[in-house]
Amino acid sequence: MFNTIEEYLDALKKEMKGSDAALTQDAQADAREHLSMALEVARETTPDASEDDALKVIIEEYGTPEETAAAYREIERRTSPSLKQAKKPQSFWGRLFGVYIDPRTWGSLLFMFITFVTGIIYFTWAVTGVSLSISFLILIIGVPFAFLFLLSVQGLALLEGRLVEALLGVRMPRRPLFANPGMKWLERLKTLLTDKHTWLSMLYMLLQMPLGVVYFTLNVTTILLALTMIVGPFVQVFWHFPIIANFNERIFLPYWALTLMEIGGIALLTLTLHLARLIGGLHGRYAKWMLVN
Repeated sequence: MFNTIEEYLDALKKEMKGSDAALTQDAQADAREHLSMALEVARETTPDASEDDALKVIIEEYGTPEETAAAYREIERRTSPSLKQAKKPQSFWGRLFGVYIDPRTWGSLLFMFITFVTGIIYFTWAVTGVSLSISFLILIIGVPFAFLFLLSVQGLALLEGRLVEALLGVRMPRRPLFANPGMKWLERLKTLLTDKHTWLSMLYMLLQMPLGVVYFTLNVTTILLALTMIVGPFVQVFWHFPIIANFNERIFLPYWALTLMEIGGIALLTLTLHLARLIGGLHGRYAKWMLVN
């Protein structure tokens, strides 16, 4: 018997112990929304009934914490993140060059390029929002603006989580944190200010810009250098254009040097893709720690 919604949510959290943290957050958000809305409807339709009796009926219809946890685990088993880990090759050469056909590699590479853009947007929005919120506190619009800004931080954190899950294959929350519609906006602002999830999300937004610059610079530099080393020998052999040239001289490399250059380019590109996959995995864990409540 649960006397309050919080007791039910605590029991649900215990039942989902060992499950993915993002899955637990989604299950609790869904349960809180359903129970809160159903209890509100019960208060309006049957005002004479006690809240405990109404909650008991609602929970019987919704399911016990054990049933709810089992249902979410089954759903999760069938709907895992879109990027699956490729089957690990057994041979050394398979592990070395399997990176080219691993979807996690290209997802990580794309995410690192996108982070350069999203990082600038997040950083600009966070700095601007904090600055204006502090500046507007002396005005009547200060508190409402701060409230809307903090709400937007949680919204951007959810959006970033969906991007992380789609490209890095790391399970992230798919549901926003539920807020009781009956809660006054000043109470909601207090909740946002005291919720560490809000501040961790804002810190994540601030750190995305320097990370995005590092990711972009690293990838562009290494990939362009590797492609130059791979394409350069073909340009000299088939188009007779020297790899090394200036205003005074044109230097054609010997074939053994072109061969070494080709091998070096392929090695550098392969190493870059392995590094991108590694960074993608690490960033996914970091994002989960920062953005999952």
